[in-house]
Amino acid sequence: MTVQIITIDGPSGSGKGTLAAKLAEHYQFHLLDSGALYRLLGLSLRNKQLLDQLDTQLEQCVHIASQLNIQFLTTEQGIKVLLDNEDVSQEIRTEEVGAFASKVAAVPEFRAALLQRQRNFAQAPGLVADGRDMATSIFPEAQAKIYLTASAQSRAERRVNQLQAMGLDVKISDILANIIARDKRDMEREVAPLKPADDAYIIDSSELNIDEVFKLMTTYVDQQLAK
Repeated sequence: MTVQIITIDGPSGSGKGTLAAKLAEHYQFHLLDSGALYRLLGLSLRNKQLLDQLDTQLEQCVHIASQLNIQFLTTEQGIKVLLDNEDVSQEIRTEEVGAFASKVAAVPEFRAALLQRQRNFAQAPGLVADGRDMATSIFPEAQAKIYLTASAQSRAERRVNQLQAMGLDVKISDILANIIARDKRDMEREVAPLKPADDAYIIDSSELNIDEVFKLMTTYVDQQLAK
């Protein structure tokens, strides 16, 4: 049986996570937040004081990547993420941990260690996979491939609103600088750089709200899954 797969790739702050969750609920598919895996790996290595020793301790770090003790639990409040049995749901969404993720995601050995773990999420009835290389590297066989983007300014404004809602005090200038720097790292890395798949449906959400983007996505996905 072929598992139906929807991929959503795009830069940081484009709304991938929110829309991937909405699509998974709409189609009753499983959900893979691949970015969370890299955030969890980055956080784990930082906690073990290894994040700044990747060059000298790479073998040990790769072993940690392959054995990450993580859980995704569905609750009434959303998805609860556990790392080593500790709730890190909010911590992994911070800008600091996002920078950790971008750093480890550029290391080919880490990507290889997490590759099969991500592919194992593809189970019936289907999967919505959110990330940066879902369509180009992890699930090139996906029936529906979406690339969601937006201007750096609009992504920074959304991120500030999101972080402020979490009670964090942030400056838009700092967030914008982080987004631009992260885009550069993600797009220029040697392994699986951030870019649309050749057959991806590209949506620029700079001037669109979530409901408008969701309608575009479901119209496209319905057409692709019906083929």
